Amino acid sequence: MRRARRVLSTMSLALSDVKRIANLSRLELTEAQAGETLEKLNGIFTLVEQMRAVDTSGVEPLSHPIAAIEPMLALRLREDAVTESNRRDDYQQPAPATQDGLYLVPKVIE
Repeated sequence: MRRARRVLSTMSLALSDVKRIANLSRLELTEAQAGETLEKLNGIFTLVEQMRAVDTSGVEPLSHPIAAIEPMLALRLREDAVTESNRRDDYQQPAPATQDGLYLVPKVIE
C-alpha cells in the first residue's frame, strides 16, 4: 500500500496524456485548450498530494461537513419516514409486460 501511495503522490500528466485522453473521449481540443486542461489536471493532482500528506489518524469521520463547525446543524435533517403510498401496481399497469413487480424487456444481448 505504501508503494502505491508514492506512485500516486508523484503523479502528473504530460501534454501527450491529455491529448490521448481527449482522443479516447472523442473531444476536440486546441493546443491552448489542451495546455489549460493539463494545468488544471496537474493542479488537481497537486491538491490530492497535499491532502494525502495531512495526518488524519485519530480524526473521526463526520456525518456532514458542517458538523465540524456547528454540530447542531448536522442534526437538522428530516426524519427518514415514508410519506407516500406504494403505487407500483398503478405505475406498472400501462407497461406491456411485468413480473413480480419488475418491468420485462426484450433480451438485447445474447
